[in-house]
Amino acid sequence: MSTNGTKHKVLILGASGFLGNAIYKELCPYFNTFGTYNFNKSFEKNHHFFEYNFEEDDIYEILDIVKPSIIISALRGDFSKQVLLHQHLSDYLLQHKTKLIFLSSANVFDAYSKYPSYEEDKTLSHSVYGHFKIKIENMLLRLPAKKVVILRLPMVFGSQSPRILEILQQIEEKTPVEVFPNLIMNVTTESKITQQIHYIINRNKYGVYHLGSKDLVHHDDFIKEIIKNLQLESKVHYKRVYTTNDDRYLAVLPKFNLLPKNLHLRSDEVLEEIRI
Repeated sequence: MSTNGTKHKVLILGASGFLGNAIYKELCPYFNTFGTYNFNKSFEKNHHFFEYNFEEDDIYEILDIVKPSIIISALRGDFSKQVLLHQHLSDYLLQHKTKLIFLSSANVFDAYSKYPSYEEDKTLSHSVYGHFKIKIENMLLRLPAKKVVILRLPMVFGSQSPRILEILQQIEEKTPVEVFPNLIMNVTTESKITQQIHYIINRNKYGVYHLGSKDLVHHDDFIKEIIKNLQLESKVHYKRVYTTNDDRYLAVLPKFNLLPKNLHLRSDEVLEEIRI
């Protein structure tokens, strides 16, 4: 059943960042959409944006003004302060008719290396980043199920994505581009994520979603294909990084919460978006 878009007030935390801003642009024609920004002063004149530093400011003031029916958490920054913020958001969800969509990461599974990961697999991480995402996930999973959507994302690429901009900068500065020959992963783009979030909101979905490409790729092959598409092969130097002698997986595949076929993605479609 599709919900009436006009009923939703959406608040995107981190709407000035790469993913947050892409989500804002996708949703604002359809919903009453608000966002937060911190350092990027170009959003000052947009009355739907609030200046907000989650490391210092109280979120309740913005929540009281917006009264969102959906909060999308796309923040980056201090991990412990993010955990505290999500505790406050959890309290708010229990007291209001509000749903939280949390952008998590494939890194919640980075301690498992032998297989791809599915929605109901137990999370386990060796990284600080993965630990922090698990901590917030576990907090949210204790809330009433229909109030939470957890989106586990693989590596995100797009022509203006931080990963691509970093590669271009490394080539410009003649510093090596790191590739991981033994890493098997899946990938996505910001444009596909925003469409998937739009669908999840429209259909009033909840639960855990794995939003990676249907197929898996080796990190080094994929990065080399990107650089080939950008016609920069002659200018690049690679640094091969081996964290293990065996292939290791960092891939989030869907098994239970499946989206319609038009919202599926293959790695070659990601490459198509990154062309000269």
